Amino acid sequence: MKIVVCVKEIPDPDIAASVFRVDETAKKVIALPGLPLVMSPFDLQAVEMALRIRDARGEAAITLVSLGAETARRIVKQGLALGADEAFLLVDPAFDDGDSFTTARVLASAIAKIGGVDLVLTGRQAADGDCGVVGCGIAELLDLPAVTLAADVTVADGVLVVERALGDGSETVEAAMPAVVTISHEAGSVRHASLRETMKAARKPVTVWTAEDLGLGPAQVGARGARRVLERLYVPLSDAACEFIAGATPEDLAANLVDRLAGDRLI
Repeated sequence: MKIVVCVKEIPDPDIAASVFRVDETAKKVIALPGLPLVMSPFDLQAVEMALRIRDARGEAAITLVSLGAETARRIVKQGLALGADEAFLLVDPAFDDGDSFTTARVLASAIAKIGGVDLVLTGRQAADGDCGVVGCGIAELLDLPAVTLAADVTVADGVLVVERALGDGSETVEAAMPAVVTISHEAGSVRHASLRETMKAARKPVTVWTAEDLGLGPAQVGARGARRVLERLYVPLSDAACEFIAGATPEDLAANLVDRLAGDRLI
C-alpha cells in the first residue's frame, strides 16, 4: 500500500497574534523575523494516521509531499523521523503567492507524478489560513473520492473505512481506493520520534521538484494561476461600547433596563 501525506510549514500557531502586523497596501500578513515555523498540527495528525495504518497492516510505504520554501525541509525531516519513508519538496519561486486552487494543482501534479498512490492524507485544514479546501481540491483534480474530517481510518479488504467527526456525533463511511481523506483533530495525540528513527531520517531521500519538473507552466501556478481575488486584508476595529444602567434597587435597575431596551426598539 502506498500512502502520500501532504504537509505544510506554517508559523507556530501558539505564537501570540501581537507579533504579526497587517500590511493593508500589500494585502499581506507580516510576521516578525525569526518566528518559529512548524508543521501544521492537522498535517501532523495526518502523518500519525498514516503510521497507524501501516502499524495495523504490517506494511505500507509512506511518502511526504510539501509545497513551500526550502525551509520546509525541516518539517519534512520531522515526518521522516516519525517513520515516513521518503519525501518530496515542491520549491519554485513560481509557486509564490498562490491560493488554495494553485496549491491543490501543484500537489495533485506531484501525486500523479509519484504514481501508484492508494491513499492521500491531508490535514482537515492548514492552521494558518484555515481554508480547508486543498484536500478536496486534490481529490477533484485527480478524480478521486474524498472523505473529510476523519477521526479514524482503517483499511479492510481493499476498502477504506473512515469514521468522520461531526458537530453532534460521528458517522462511518466506506470508500474505494485510491481516495483522499482529510484528518481532523479528533484523531487524537501523535507519537514522538525515537532516537533511532531520527538518526535514520538523515539518510532518507528528499527530492526537490520545481514547476518544470511537474509539467506546470508559470501561468498555472502561484499568483498568476490563482483564482482567489483578495479585495482587502485588514484588522477589524472594535467599536463596542458598554453602557451601565443605574438604579437604587434591583427593581429600579430592571425597570430602567426595560425602558432602555424599549427605547432602542430591542424589545
